[in-house]
Amino acid sequence: MIIIGERINGMFKDIGDALRNKDAKPLQEWALKQEEGGAHYLDVNSGPAVPKEERPEAYEWMVKVIQEVSNLPLCLDSTNYDAIEAGLKFLKRPGMINSVPAERDKIERVFPMAVQYNAALIGLTMDKVGIPKDAENRIAFAMELVAAADEFGLPTDELYIDPLILPCNVAQEHAPEVLEAIRMVKTLSNPAPKTVLGLSNVSQKSPDRHLINRTYLAMAMAAGLDAAIMDANDDDLVDVAATGQILLNKSIYADSYLKVFRQR
Repeated sequence: MIIIGERINGMFKDIGDALRNKDAKPLQEWALKQEEGGAHYLDVNSGPAVPKEERPEAYEWMVKVIQEVSNLPLCLDSTNYDAIEAGLKFLKRPGMINSVPAERDKIERVFPMAVQYNAALIGLTMDKVGIPKDAENRIAFAMELVAAADEFGLPTDELYIDPLILPCNVAQEHAPEVLEAIRMVKTLSNPAPKTVLGLSNVSQKSPDRHLINRTYLAMAMAAGLDAAIMDANDDDLVDVAATGQILLNKSIYADSYLKVFRQR
């Protein structure tokens, strides 16, 4: 189970202020804090804090200051692919691109970039029309992304399919469909693509966010989830990930398994 720490995101006020002021300290503090919490990757997203034309320079800066304090690989997160590529050029370790929908023009831009920079890639089960409601249409988009991986030479096990969970308080019917889509992704190729969720989306604007996140993570892991963009400093949530690994027989049990999981 791969934990991608979600906290270096300009949507958060402290990170947004840091980006506007070119203050490295909050980014570095959160990089270290998430690494200590159990993150295996750090998601890096400027959000709306940086104007579009300034994002390539901002991603270069973010990558550099984070790598001054952390050796974790980075997941560069933006709809601005020039910004992502600017950051990829300075990665010390192979990273991850987040993300590309099943739209041909974007596929042609991003898949070759992932291959060029030896990066994993998150593909979204959506197109210009939006996110489908049912598992079958999500899988139709996933099949397009798998075909693109073969076309452009991206190893299938470096492709992460995100079936896009929506908030349960407004789209409750999507939650079981996403679980079914996770199961179905594993049948699309050999080796199969990996699966990932932006986990915190499922609980957005709910008063019971921590409980919903933890419960859905356990359910999704049982369905075959490989990775989650999530709160790496919610100790109970990380404990669910570690315990799920044991109970799904993906890690060897030891009495110290919670500690071992955080030290991977």
